[in-house]
Amino acid sequence: MSVHVYLKALGCRLNEAELEHWATDFQRAGYKITTQPDDAELVVINTCAVTQEAVKKSRQIIRRSQRRNPAARLVISGCYGTLNPELEQEISGIDLLIPNQDKDKLVEIISRRLAFESTQDITVKPEIPALFLLGRQKAFIKIQDGCRHRCTFCIVSVARGSERSLEVSEITDRINQLYSEGIQEVILTGVHIGGYGYGKGASLTSLLRTILEDTDTPRVRIASLEPWDLPDNLLELFYNPRLQPHLHLPLQSGCDSILRKMGRRCRTVDYTRLAMDIRRITMDFNITTDLITGFPGETDADWQAGIEYIKRTGFGHIHIFPYSPRPGTAASIFPGQVSHETRKKRCEELESLGRELKADFITSQIGKIMPVLFEQELPSAKDSGHQYSVFGYTPNFIRVKLLLEKKQELTNQIRQVKLLSYAAPSETTICELVEH
Repeated sequence: MSVHVYLKALGCRLNEAELEHWATDFQRAGYKITTQPDDAELVVINTCAVTQEAVKKSRQIIRRSQRRNPAARLVISGCYGTLNPELEQEISGIDLLIPNQDKDKLVEIISRRLAFESTQDITVKPEIPALFLLGRQKAFIKIQDGCRHRCTFCIVSVARGSERSLEVSEITDRINQLYSEGIQEVILTGVHIGGYGYGKGASLTSLLRTILEDTDTPRVRIASLEPWDLPDNLLELFYNPRLQPHLHLPLQSGCDSILRKMGRRCRTVDYTRLAMDIRRITMDFNITTDLITGFPGETDADWQAGIEYIKRTGFGHIHIFPYSPRPGTAASIFPGQVSHETRKKRCEELESLGRELKADFITSQIGKIMPVLFEQELPSAKDSGHQYSVFGYTPNFIRVKLLLEKKQELTNQIRQVKLLSYAAPSETTICELVEH
């Protein structure tokens, strides 16, 4: 009988990419993928340590897994596990801890160390591809790992190690395999993907050109991209309609003095120039970002300067982090640590501004017709007047909701829609199908 495995990823999209690859490897090795942790004989958790809150959540998920299914073998990987090699002794019930440097061999290590039997017959094509079993219609593709830079707040570069890139052929083979299984969108991810090919004579531009030439997946998206070290001619590739007009460019602070303390390799003038170049491609281009509130030494004047810059720049979405001192990072011992109350207050202020900026961007898109990849169908609320709601994303990463009177098979289909309205309180964008 095949072993049922439940996979859980916390934190970044790179963790999601690794989980999806494990799902495929497990399936090829004869394991069965389950989305129900209570049904699993094996539970694998890809942990996160980017903030103290992420560490807390990782520990909670580990303990919850033990309580819900104590009979299952429990395997921990990811940044939290890598940074805490004593975790097996610290938390009882962990059968195996696999550090980041061994992630690519995770399925092999588990099968050998935990003595799980597997068919090891990769010639047998599964009836349902692993990603669909996980309920996903798009795939995260790991193109590189690690980072050669050391932002003063970042523990990820410590946990992930030095920069290294996957071979182009390995990436395109993975994309083509997923497309043959029905995947319509791939998202390229890593720790510092702008540095892809560093030391190997390659670049993110050359990789994207090869992907656009040698694969047929309709939608190719780039995940989080640091706003520096961008290779020449990268932006011109966005004129290809397969490359989706959305970039997540982490700013972290809108104040130059704080950016210097953070060890960021970009100043606000550089970021502005990059944003302007991007928006020349199309004003529909969606730029989203990460921002940290309450970094050590951030005065009220620094904060207000940052707020004004963020207003001027405009973002389709802001992912907000209150500063979290991480042991082993330079910033954790900086003078001028900001109080928890101030960090929280600044988060609330930025969240309010972020909602306004998001509403401004999405409102500018109302009335436009664009293709949407539908990913999820749910019954509508009883008082909505509709039976079903189908959710998906536009090319510029606006999540839309389609209301239906009767069930239609739209999941994993790309269909033309018209954006009708945006409700700011619920952050819901309503659309309708455009029939040709």
